[in-house]
Amino acid sequence: MSDSKQGLLGLGSSGPAVADVRARLSALSPAHLPEGVAPAGPGGDEVFDEGLQRAVRAFQQHKGLIVDGVVGVETFSALDGARWNLGDRLLVHTPGHLMRGDDVTALQERLNTLGFSAGRVDGRFGPDTERAVRAFQRAYGLPDDGSVGPATLRAFQDLRRSVSGGSATVLRERERVRRSGHNLSGRTVVLDPGHGGPSTGATGNGLVESEIVMDLARRIEGRLTAIGVSVVFTRTEHTDPSEEERAAIANAAGADVVLSLHCDSHEARDASGVATFFFGRDRKTAWSAVGEQLADLVLREVVARTGLPNCRSHGRSWTLLTHTTMPAVRVEAGYLSHPDDARRLADTAFRDVLAEAVLVSLQRLYLGDDDTATTGVLRLGDLRAYLAAHG
Repeated sequence: MSDSKQGLLGLGSSGPAVADVRARLSALSPAHLPEGVAPAGPGGDEVFDEGLQRAVRAFQQHKGLIVDGVVGVETFSALDGARWNLGDRLLVHTPGHLMRGDDVTALQERLNTLGFSAGRVDGRFGPDTERAVRAFQRAYGLPDDGSVGPATLRAFQDLRRSVSGGSATVLRERERVRRSGHNLSGRTVVLDPGHGGPSTGATGNGLVESEIVMDLARRIEGRLTAIGVSVVFTRTEHTDPSEEERAAIANAAGADVVLSLHCDSHEARDASGVATFFFGRDRKTAWSAVGEQLADLVLREVVARTGLPNCRSHGRSWTLLTHTTMPAVRVEAGYLSHPDDARRLADTAFRDVLAEAVLVSLQRLYLGDDDTATTGVLRLGDLRAYLAAHG
């Protein structure tokens, strides 16, 4: 196999690019990798063998990426960022060319822990991070230039106070939802049907992922607009924005929630069920508590209403989940490669059930402590009656 195929490196690839991946992995701390990962050979030429594949999988697992053992754009970007520790370089905000890396992640975690809100811990030195740095510098009597150099780093070392009672970012996120009220009407929901245009996504049993999830999104849209929710789509039938572009659309819309809709496929014919994903690498700072709550609600409602196998809810650091400033959930609604899952997804009535499950999950998110309903029993009419009574 050549150096890469469409920007991907995997088992059997060869050449300097593979040697570079091996060298980057070998330079990381043992916590990222299993034993037995050797450095690149002296000639720079290298083969992507099973040992390197295991190392890539371990790194992907550690970073909350898709664990496929293939080095694509996101994995290589994470590898590139992993070489930086806080203090290795001067950090500044450069619009259009954001600095990225583990050092930025560590900075954001430190700022959030100290009560200076840097926003989502996404490893990008953006405007929110710069504002938090300036606020920290002013509070500590430093020139508030927004850059992180030796003086600011020394101040971080001197100040070890932590916020008690959990992450300040997580607490603020929960409080925003609590204060926003029970009613879905007036909110903005971004629907992100996966793939689009020339990218069809998964296929199987005569079904195409991009078509199925667009139809599902339209059904969800109809139910949301019926109760006064504004809906924004990240794509049309003919476009396939990047994950960063989809996140930018959601952020520009000032959305309350993002729902990314997908189906899955697998070589194992018995792979079946529904899974949900939210932003989360840990339970400290790199975590959306509200995203996890919504992911769990969607999962439980879908399982209760459809009987699909529960493939559980998982924290990940995928681009769309990381770069959105509001809670975002990705739903994998069945396997097109599984005959029974595919048969049900082909049924428009089944997609209506999925759409109603999503709608009820969103409403239950905002009910908070007043949510006493049994999972799988609320219907659209029940929601309308509740909203009328509490409007």
